[in-house]
Amino acid sequence: MTDAAGVLTLVALVEFPAGAEAAGQRYEDAVLALLGRHGGHLDRRLRGTDGQAEVHVIRFDGRAGYESFLADPDRAALRGALGQSAPTTRVIEVREG
Repeated sequence: MTDAAGVLTLVALVEFPAGAEAAGQRYEDAVLALLGRHGGHLDRRLRGTDGQAEVHVIRFDGRAGYESFLADPDRAALRGALGQSAPTTRVIEVREG
């Protein structure tokens, strides 16, 4: 949900395929580094104790930035390079309380 200031807040649940945890974490490192290009920033990055999942809290200046991030060709290339080892991500729009 976009707040009154236009900020879009998202929570992403990222799950890594078994045996591809390290590759998945490197992919997330690279993809999260692209956020700034699109008016986004990472508020929190939490790793599951089993190493198989991460939770990210991400904010964008607006919905257009999020859509631009999703369409970023560098992001697509990074994901394509992982093939079957790519993580599965569920994104939820959130708001305060």
